[in-house]
Amino acid sequence: MRIGGLASGIDTESIVKDLMKAERIPLDKLTQKKQYFEWQLNDYRTANRNLKDYSTKLFDNSILSKNFTQKNVTVSDPSVVDIVSKGNSADFSGTIEVTQLAKNATVNGGNIANKNLVLGSQSSINIKAPGDSDAKGIEIVFEAGDTTKDIIKKINEKSNVRAFYDDQTGNIGFTAKNSGAGEIQISNGATGVGIAGTMGIEIDSLTTNTGGQDAKIKYNGLDIQRSSNTFDLDGMEITLKGKSEIDKPVTFNATTDTEKVFDNIKGFVDDYNKLIEDLNKKIREPVYRSFQPLSAEEKKELSDKEVELWEEKAMSGTLRNDPELKSMLTKLRNIMTNPVELGDGTKISLSDIGIKTSNNYLDNGKLVIDEKKLKEAISQNPQGVEKLFNSDGKSAKDTGIARQLRAEVDATQKNIQKSAGKLGDTNKAFSLGRTLDNMNKQIERFETRLQMSETRYWKQFNAMENAIQRANAQSASLMSSLGGGM
Repeated sequence: MRIGGLASGIDTESIVKDLMKAERIPLDKLTQKKQYFEWQLNDYRTANRNLKDYSTKLFDNSILSKNFTQKNVTVSDPSVVDIVSKGNSADFSGTIEVTQLAKNATVNGGNIANKNLVLGSQSSINIKAPGDSDAKGIEIVFEAGDTTKDIIKKINEKSNVRAFYDDQTGNIGFTAKNSGAGEIQISNGATGVGIAGTMGIEIDSLTTNTGGQDAKIKYNGLDIQRSSNTFDLDGMEITLKGKSEIDKPVTFNATTDTEKVFDNIKGFVDDYNKLIEDLNKKIREPVYRSFQPLSAEEKKELSDKEVELWEEKAMSGTLRNDPELKSMLTKLRNIMTNPVELGDGTKISLSDIGIKTSNNYLDNGKLVIDEKKLKEAISQNPQGVEKLFNSDGKSAKDTGIARQLRAEVDATQKNIQKSAGKLGDTNKAFSLGRTLDNMNKQIERFETRLQMSETRYWKQFNAMENAIQRANAQSASLMSSLGGGM
């Protein structure tokens, strides 16, 4: 703590404080500018996060074709067949006759003589099951010390069969993990004494060997065979549950689920409108030039509410008329109004399916939906509607609007990152960060100079105080001398 003015009676501390306040003015302006750039950086990153979220929604909800191919599938006998549409744009129908279900191969009847088996040496068996890629099957090696439980576990983990052991009866059975034609073949491996010595089971004792079988159906009169009862066929996932009655095939019919596709498109429009509303709000925010960022000293003189209200205006307009965002919004609006070529010489646009740009200029290009017209388009031309949104073309003319929007949004994100970076980036990686680093260095140098100035002021005032003190002492001595001689 410095105390001045003892000799002069001057309030040195207040004078130095006022002098330093004047010298700090350029530093305060620099600090205010730095604070503004920090707010601007935060707003850029918030905008970029919103763009990233929008891009993700475009991919998940609009580009993935399943969202535009929702079908209502009806089946004449659900106890025989279950059908789920998986990517068919057009409506479809047909017949399925199930003549045989797929089943898994099994081997039963083996009996383990030693229920408390512990292997004394290494041994192995060979198992081949339907679905094995290797024609030789899979050799499973057991180590000395393995118990019956260990052996069952290794068979289940390493082969395409599931072994089951009943420790009450000593019986063991094997079931193929994959259905389909073929038998389970179990034989001795190359190591030790094989299954007979390992588990106490003679190969011949595995008496009940039931082969697996493929599923057989007639699909629209065409004979088809599959190894599983659940399989994909012609844009459908088919699950067989039972055999059809003779000469009575199951009929099915799939039509576009208009409501689900409509809800998906409405979500697309709502997300787009929210994005452009938020971005237009930022690039049109007013700038209150008389409301500069507050210094620490200024904040002390205000209440928390006053600081909040002040900074609300001081932070406004950080992205006003930002060229990147303005350019992107213009391009997005063009994408929404341009038609998409379908590849057959025809074109389709949002206006064709009942989606147009609002006539109210205050909406800044928001979309409005004619629900009746949109549902009619979905019902009458589901493939065209799908292509309008997510066609993967070679140029902008034949690329769906969702893909075009995502490409433009992603490009803008990258450009903003050049200025504002992203979470985890060092300041050196982007232009605003480098600017902030330079300002921090300037502030540091300025504060060093201020400390030197303050030290110089105190030295000067201290020198003045010392001089006054000496003068006072001389004066007192002189007065004492004069008074003593009278």
